[in-house]
Amino acid sequence: MLDKIRSQLVNNAAQILRSPVHFLPNKLQNMILLEGMKAVFKEALEDGDFEFLQEKWLKIHIRDLNLSWFISYDDEQLIVADTPKQQDVSFSGDLNDLVLIAGRKEDPDTLFFQRRLSIEGDTELGLEVKNLMDSVDLDALPKPMFNALMRLAEFVHQGLQPSPNLSKGTSNAY
Repeated sequence: MLDKIRSQLVNNAAQILRSPVHFLPNKLQNMILLEGMKAVFKEALEDGDFEFLQEKWLKIHIRDLNLSWFISYDDEQLIVADTPKQQDVSFSGDLNDLVLIAGRKEDPDTLFFQRRLSIEGDTELGLEVKNLMDSVDLDALPKPMFNALMRLAEFVHQGLQPSPNLSKGTSNAY
């Protein structure tokens, strides 16, 4: 029963979240994303690892939420904007797939070849972004953020697993 509820929540997450997320003002969304990225990429920012994004724009698009953010780097700081003057590379995927990537439950290359993750534009820049994401030491995240990410990724991962009853060919119908 709990597996069925989890599966329903995971499979309908985008539909459930779409309206509430769109009610958040863009400025607030951008601020939340920026602060989260500063925490996740703290070491990389301190080391100047984002310099490759100088005067370049990365688009992150969550397809099933119809939500996009544009990210760049200038004056040793990350920038999140509503609309850039240009878009050099774009990463897009569904909410659950992006959660699985963030929680290291799925490999971005696997999802790319399964056409669940799309990377368009400057492929060299896209590769640098992917490599930077892969280099993040999740253990260095603040504990509450790390725990929340791991639990969410595990919840999504388990919710996407086929039901044992369905895989054995049994039915709950009476």
